[in-house]
Amino acid sequence: MTSTPFQNILERIEQLPVSDQEALVEIIQKRLIELRRQEIAENAHRTIQAFREGRASYGTVEDLRRELEELDE
Repeated sequence: MTSTPFQNILERIEQLPVSDQEALVEIIQKRLIELRRQEIAENAHRTIQAFREGRASYGTVEDLRRELEELDE
């Protein structure tokens, strides 16, 4: 049975000292957090742009419900 690249990486990581494994986990967590922050910032930028262009609006949940009911009529 052949190993996948992912399995190979896990095996290599398991060969590292525990302190290196812990450092690797911390580095990956921080990178994932930064990636998520970038996604949130990009989403916010697109939302602001859509609002400025009149393609988005804001309101309460009740406002949204009312708009959706009007579409059904």
